[in-house]
This record gives sequence, structure tokens and C-alpha cells, in this order.
Amino acid sequence: MNAYVQHQVDPVVRTNLDFRLNEVPRFWFDNDPFRTRMFDALSLTFPVGERYFIQSVRALRDKITDPDLQQRVTDFIKQEAQHGLAHDKMNQEMQRQGMPVDQFVQFMGEHFEYILKHRSKQYNIAMTAAAEHLTALMAETFYSHKETLADVHPFVRALFAWHSIEEMEHRDVAFDVMKEVGEVSENLRKFALAFVTLQMFGFTFYRANVMLKHDGFSRLQRAKFALKGIPWFFGKSGKLSAMRQQYLDWFKADFHPSQHPVIRQYQVWVDTLAETNDPIEAGEAFWQAAQ
Repeated sequence: MNAYVQHQVDPVVRTNLDFRLNEVPRFWFDNDPFRTRMFDALSLTFPVGERYFIQSVRALRDKITDPDLQQRVTDFIKQEAQHGLAHDKMNQEMQRQGMPVDQFVQFMGEHFEYILKHRSKQYNIAMTAAAEHLTALMAETFYSHKETLADVHPFVRALFAWHSIEEMEHRDVAFDVMKEVGEVSENLRKFALAFVTLQMFGFTFYRANVMLKHDGFSRLQRAKFALKGIPWFFGKSGKLSAMRQQYLDWFKADFHPSQHPVIRQYQVWVDTLAETNDPIEAGEAFWQAAQ
């Protein structure tokens, strides 16, 4: 069993960050339609998904007696709200490109509304904590090595860098709410990560395929894109496959998110933003400082 090791940083609320997304080209990941739309499809759900996370945590907030956790919940909510606003702007750019953004957002909104109404508070906080674990691991995975996002447009890379920084800052908030006041069984906690993973990547691939169709690519072209592109994410040496051990740590009885170190160049981003007040410069410095 893992020893409890704490690597915790407190959430910091940052507002009014401009990533100049209106200047980003259509296929911003090395002019690669598949990888671009996979990331776009993931980004699409952030605004509505993060509103669900906020509601799931708020539903248990009145049970929290620890003032430190209360403050971290407050900052978690504010950070997630800012993420929603930023990714709403990215969604607007996708709409401008002719993507069926409203259709996707409406479906996800109805889905989250349904489970908030018809599932228990325990179920919703478990799903939220699991999703936060998964997104924090993706942040670590995509920014640990410079080559991973080397061909991404710097403005988009900066947007995801900021989001990644804040995912690491609040990665344990929903988990601590779940553990301290959520009354979530171990079976539900473990089920939640497996289920969230299947949902997140299943829907992401589906939405990416629909978006590529709206881009004008034929079924055969889209199939070729998938055959070539999926191994980059999930192959033996895939970028997401690299996080398998940290992912599996969730299923250990004594797991806590802060057992995992915060990404090595975290302070570079924080210091650069403080010096420049420019999230694009901070994102560039953060990426440049990767291994």
C-alpha cells in the first residue's frame, strides 16, 4: 500500500485571462484534424461539466465543518467557474466554424441535470472526484514532456496550461469532500473512475467524429484519421497510456490525490504570470520548462 505523501497546493482564483482564441486556426494541432477535434471535443464539455462539479460539491457543503476545506471549496467553485467562462469562448470559436456545439452542450446539460436529480449526492460527488483525478492526470501527462504539445498553437497550449495548473491546485478538493462528508462506499468510489473514464473518452471520440463530418471529411477519411490518431492517445506508447500507473493508484484503499507530486514546472507558470500578467507568456514558459 502507498504511504500517505502530501503534495498539496492551495487553489488560487485567477480572473480576466485573455487567450486570444479568435486568432487560432481551425486545425490548431499541427494542422491535424483528428487530434485537433479530439481536444476540441473534450474542451466542449468543460463549461457544462464544471457546473455539474460545482453543484455536486455544493450539495454537501453544509456538512463541512473544517474551515480549511470550506475555503478550498470556495476557491474550487470560483476556479471552475472561470474555466467554464474560458472554454465557453473556445466553444464560440467552434460554433463560428460550423460545429454543432449547442447540440452537444444541450445533451450534456440534460444528462447532468438528470443525474443531479435522480442520483444520490454520494453518486455525484464520487463521479466528480473521479473526473477531477482523471483531468489532473491528463494535465500532468500532456505537459510533462515538451514534445507532446510541441505542434500545438501557443494560444491553445496556454489555455490548457492554465487549466492544467488549476486542476492540479484543486485536484483533491472534491476527493476530500467525498471522504470527509460524502459517505461514499469504496465500491462506488472505485466504480466511479472506471465509469467516468469510459464516458469521457467514449463521448469525446463520438463528438470528434461528428465534428470531422461537419468539417467535410468522408466516412472513409474519418476512419483513416482514427486508425492513425488513436494510437497517439491510447497506443502502447500513447500519451494517455503513460499515466496508467497513477490512474490505477485510485483503486488502492489508501489512495489520496496528493500522493502524486505536482508537475515539476508548476512554479514556473505561477512566477511568470506574476511577472508578466500574461497567461500566454506563462503558458509558453510552462511548456518550455518541460522535460
